[in-house]
Amino acid sequence: MQQELTRVKNNKLQRQRRVRAKIFGTGERPRLNVFRSNRGLYLQLIDDEAGRTIVSVSSKEIKEPGAKTSVSAAAGKLLAQKALAKGINCAVFDRRGNKYHGRIKAVAEAARAAGLKI
Repeated sequence: MQQELTRVKNNKLQRQRRVRAKIFGTGERPRLNVFRSNRGLYLQLIDDEAGRTIVSVSSKEIKEPGAKTSVSAAAGKLLAQKALAKGINCAVFDRRGNKYHGRIKAVAEAARAAGLKI
């Protein structure tokens, strides 16, 4: 059982590294990082050149009750609004090894609908 969990964790780390090796955020086009846990969702726009976070949003900021997917979509919309307020209209999507499905997909589509180019 323990070996199976270790193997699954290593596979996810390999996927994260593979995706991250191809993605780099700049000041004009930061990296949209998505961290998904069982209880929450955390989004950040990161400038890798300067090594700083420009905008961050947590699903805890969303006060609307609903399913995890709808809360994720609201968080994506909020992130896009904050980014547009700071003058950022383009981003590179970093899904951190997760499949483009469910909550991850909801974030990306909501951010695009709110005006952020991904």
